[in-house]
Amino acid sequence: MKKTPVLLAVLFAAIGLLAPLVWSADNEPGEGFISLFNGKDFSGWEVPEGDGNHWKVIDGVIDYDAGSEAKGDKSLWTTQEYTDFVLRVDWRIKETPYTNPNVPYILPDGTHARDIHGKEMRMALPDSDSGVMVRGSAKNQCNIWCWPIGSGEMYGYRTDPNVSPEVRAAVTPRTQADKPVGEWNRYEITVRGDVVKVVLNGKTVLPGAKLPSLAVKGAIGLQHHGDRRDGKWVSPPALVQFKNIFIKPLDPKAAREGGEG
Repeated sequence: MKKTPVLLAVLFAAIGLLAPLVWSADNEPGEGFISLFNGKDFSGWEVPEGDGNHWKVIDGVIDYDAGSEAKGDKSLWTTQEYTDFVLRVDWRIKETPYTNPNVPYILPDGTHARDIHGKEMRMALPDSDSGVMVRGSAKNQCNIWCWPIGSGEMYGYRTDPNVSPEVRAAVTPRTQADKPVGEWNRYEITVRGDVVKVVLNGKTVLPGAKLPSLAVKGAIGLQHHGDRRDGKWVSPPALVQFKNIFIKPLDPKAAREGGEG
């Protein structure tokens, strides 16, 4: 009896065992990448004034409980600004205690599906909400949430009535690539000039969205979301964690000429 199939089975099984080890190797930036989070503290980050220790570092990850007490912006931002870059971020949603009653049915062109009476179709789903923001603005956010359309969409542009149908479609994910709640996901976000590309878990969800009025440079942000009233969530909370945040700056001139930088 030939042993080749058996050997192959053993080899594939070994590869399967090694894969999680590769995924879990933390704070090891690849060639050309710089670590934005050291796994120990918020060096290089600006914690919102008056936060109350709701953004914190636990067991090597940035942990957020959506309860920041800051009076102004509650999101976490880098102290340094960036122009063109490739950004890698691992993230996970910890839990979804809030049921969102108004999740829209989003079509491939970025518009909302409607019923036979012309009313927007809405769904009630367990939800959490955060995002990775680029170039210093919440509008430039690659969403993290539980919507069927999937994470990676740029809600601020898709819902802007002043943008063109082409832009609205460009910021709508081509596929849903999220892992189940509780599991780690990996973003690779490329910003070149005014174009943003988003890859989630190895799948391209935004091939390249050309964004009008995108700032030339700005900080990287991790979004706060959620509000409580009488001890209950009244909007999707950002119950999230982040780790392995690496950036590879790109040469803007090389980017314009089609080079890698």
